[in-house]
Amino acid sequence: MRSHTLLSLALIGTLSACTATAPNDNQASQLEQEHQIAEQILVSCERSKEQAEDHFDCESAQSGTIPITHPVEPVEVVVEVPEEIVEAAAEIEVKDLWHRVRSQLRFSFDDNKRIAAQRNWYLKHPNYMKRVALRAKPFLHLIIEKIEQQNVPMELALLPIVESAFDPFAYSHGRAAGMWQFIPSTGKRFGMKQTWWYDGRRDVLASTQGAIDYLNYLVKMFDGNWLHALAAYNSGEGRVQRAIRKNKKAGKPSDFWNLDLPKETRAYVPKLLALADILANSEEYSFDWPVIENIPLTEEVLVGTQIDLALAADMAGLTVKELHALNPGYNRWATDPHGPHHLLLPVDKVKNFLNELAKTDKSERLNWVRHKVKGGDSLLKLAKQYHTTTEIISQVNELKSNVIIAGEHLIIPVALKSLDSYSLSQEQRLVTTQSRKSGSYKLTHKVKSGDTFWDLSREYKVNLRQLAKWNGMAPTDTLRPGKELVIWVNDVKGQREDAVMRTLTYTVRSGDSLARIAGKFNVKVSDLRKWNQSKLKKYLQPGQKLKVFVDVTRT
Repeated sequence: MRSHTLLSLALIGTLSACTATAPNDNQASQLEQEHQIAEQILVSCERSKEQAEDHFDCESAQSGTIPITHPVEPVEVVVEVPEEIVEAAAEIEVKDLWHRVRSQLRFSFDDNKRIAAQRNWYLKHPNYMKRVALRAKPFLHLIIEKIEQQNVPMELALLPIVESAFDPFAYSHGRAAGMWQFIPSTGKRFGMKQTWWYDGRRDVLASTQGAIDYLNYLVKMFDGNWLHALAAYNSGEGRVQRAIRKNKKAGKPSDFWNLDLPKETRAYVPKLLALADILANSEEYSFDWPVIENIPLTEEVLVGTQIDLALAADMAGLTVKELHALNPGYNRWATDPHGPHHLLLPVDKVKNFLNELAKTDKSERLNWVRHKVKGGDSLLKLAKQYHTTTEIISQVNELKSNVIIAGEHLIIPVALKSLDSYSLSQEQRLVTTQSRKSGSYKLTHKVKSGDTFWDLSREYKVNLRQLAKWNGMAPTDTLRPGKELVIWVNDVKGQREDAVMRTLTYTVRSGDSLARIAGKFNVKVSDLRKWNQSKLKKYLQPGQKLKVFVDVTRT
């Protein structure tokens, strides 16, 4: 007999609570901004919870951590667990993965008000834990195996609940990404490769190993003190070291509970301890901790070379979305040409996938086009056109320089399906995020040199954090010239209170100028430029489409 289980890759639902992992003093100013944001969120929630809830989970914020964004809707895959796995599982005494965690908890601690506050929050929000379990289900067995193999405290299996609610697509306002919430520099420092094609911070296996390595490094730094190590994982080792030195100098205790740390970090460690306490004493607390069977539902498969995710999905009998949900580290339509060359697949799909892979020549794992170089072409232009990189085009065609000559032919790898088929790729996630209606009117802004989120928020009179969120970014991110931002506003410049606004698309005619079009619709040339800056070039072209916001009571 075969066991049928629903593998739920619940990669969003609601905003949840997390923190940004930060490594050292080089990120001090960024960390300060992160904690300032946390304080501002709390102030917003206290002033008007109803309005703030449109953007943040106030209850999670009030529990002491920074809300994160879950940009992806839940994805579900039905897994038919092979009979041999079911039979092997029947011999195992522990049937529930959470009980497997429970039986190996190590930390001993005295209860206190800070732990009790976090425990009470979890006990009052059982649905939160249900969402967590749905996200954890495909990955938890793999994570527990890694923790057991490397002999670190099993409490670490609960840390992704605090960090991201087990969401590998989660990102925070502090540029932290993935289930374990690494910022870019810390991710690279602990082995998480980050390229145009791939981000190891979202790769479940790579980031789990990175988190174990980082925490092992920290616990050695703090002489075996796990609470200090966990605090440093949250707010940076330099900050915790300074707090310890300060207390020792003042003759005060230097244990975690007596350190002067940011409010978020002071709640972070109690959150983990509260979870461990609830799990260890769930009967006492009458808490229905969701069950996850102690059976491996996914398996890592090596593919050897770069492969189109659409082709891999077909081989495995999955949709592209299902495959991408299990492999969130891949940013684009294919795996990274330079590796890693692995995929995480449902256990019942592995055998068929390997059979299909063996029958497919390596040269057939990608789709190719033969492009005839035209005047004006460049490697950068072609990379953008075919959604690849200049490095790949140069490497495949063995180019000795970046110069390409009109009339020559280049071989270029391209996606097997249309890009919107890769709905969980970085590009398509951004399209979805920017398309989500957050105001009455949608404007676009093409970033110029020197632009910052702060300046643009003032120029367009919008909230700084909302502006970053609309574009899938953090407020502290650097804006690159040429990037197009989406800005949602509820009124346009100069709009009267009694205005009746309509959005029109005007087709440029021969002889038109911005002044003529502005006069036609009774708007300012400067506003017309602002509404269409991403489309405007030196000269207007007949047939060009322009967006115009018109007060129909004044035209």
